[in-house]
Amino acid sequence: MGSKETTIYDIAKRLNIAPSTVSRGLKGHRTVSLETQRKIAEAAREMGYQLNAFAVGLRTKRTNTIGVIIPRLNSNFVSNVLAGIEKVTNHYGFNLIITQSLESREKEIRNVGTMFANRVDGLLMSLSGDTKDINHIEPFFKNHIPVLFFDRVPASSTSSVCIDNERAGYLITKHLIAHGAKRIAHIGGSHDINVYADRFKGFLRAHREGAIEFSDNLLTITDLDENTGEKEADKILSLEVDGIFAANDIAAVSCMNALKRRNIRIPEDILVAGFNNDIISRNVTPQLTTIHYPGIEMGELVAQKMIDHLLNKTTIETDSTTILETDLIIRESSQGGHLFADLQ
Repeated sequence: MGSKETTIYDIAKRLNIAPSTVSRGLKGHRTVSLETQRKIAEAAREMGYQLNAFAVGLRTKRTNTIGVIIPRLNSNFVSNVLAGIEKVTNHYGFNLIITQSLESREKEIRNVGTMFANRVDGLLMSLSGDTKDINHIEPFFKNHIPVLFFDRVPASSTSSVCIDNERAGYLITKHLIAHGAKRIAHIGGSHDINVYADRFKGFLRAHREGAIEFSDNLLTITDLDENTGEKEADKILSLEVDGIFAANDIAAVSCMNALKRRNIRIPEDILVAGFNNDIISRNVTPQLTTIHYPGIEMGELVAQKMIDHLLNKTTIETDSTTILETDLIIRESSQGGHLFADLQ
């Protein structure tokens, strides 16, 4: 004979609470404190309790599942965001469905349909590179299912969590100018994606304030991958630049390595800066000046906002943007020293 199946009465006995409290806690009911919900969920996992989620969903119209749609998984920043989301949702006993759009609006639309069909309680979303509008999210809005955007966010009035990419692009370019750069190349991503468009706006603002000339041939739009440097190095050299601001660290390091193979000294001949503070920025010589992008903090915040809304603690406002602080990390690639500057 098999072992006896764990019931809510077993959990209640272990925690010395009423079975009705266990039942409500497993469903995330607001009458049970979040700390008690956490203890109940932990005990349930340890004791092997299996909640009949389908039956509960029919009764409560809740699935305790949150959907997450991201542009792609092979990104250090996205991995950090997901780690932050998972940490918070696991604490409250919520499950995740994670899909990637692979930068395709068509696939993003299918992903949204999948989330809706699986009756997720809420949706966390970072837009694909091809997405120009969010009409495909309408089924969520019409059915009052909360949606919270992060990082890559739409221009329309929505709830979102992001950083001030324009200000970050401005400060890192201002730093390059302050350290002597007069002719700076910008290697960016598609300007249809808000984060790259805003970083370029900040880049231009620093040029205007510094009375530094910028010409269109100093701008390159590319995939920002590990092949960027080899593809762009000869062009960079022909432009006789003395500074490079790449919109992510992978592209910046790729450029540095390609230039070093051509006997260009970094930073003596060309100053270089990236964006994201990926691990690679610290594992290259010279170490890379960059912007710290708080991925884990962003993931924790969007997950907490969503769960607080689902547990009726707060409400996600329709037009509310939370801006996270970022740090400029100054390393040898742009000035030869090793400093840390806090952006205030």
